[in-house]
Amino acid sequence: MATITVRNLPARVVDSLKARAKRNGKSMEQQVREILEANAMDRQEIFRYIEKELWPKIENPPTKEEIDEWIDDTWKHRP
Repeated sequence: MATITVRNLPARVVDSLKARAKRNGKSMEQQVREILEANAMDRQEIFRYIEKELWPKIENPPTKEEIDEWIDDTWKHRP
């Protein structure tokens, strides 16, 4: 597994990460790892996950186009 170092993070970001980790009962390192993992997936990985894990569980699965539109809309409104 690789290791990265992130320098010069604003104090407010570090404070926010510490608070979030505490609320979730995790170390800050684990919280950051989970945030990075959750946000590092590209569109194709997301589609493969949805097709494999989610579509088989629902009656009327969305189309790839609907998912792509949802991803676009979701990322536009992220802080």
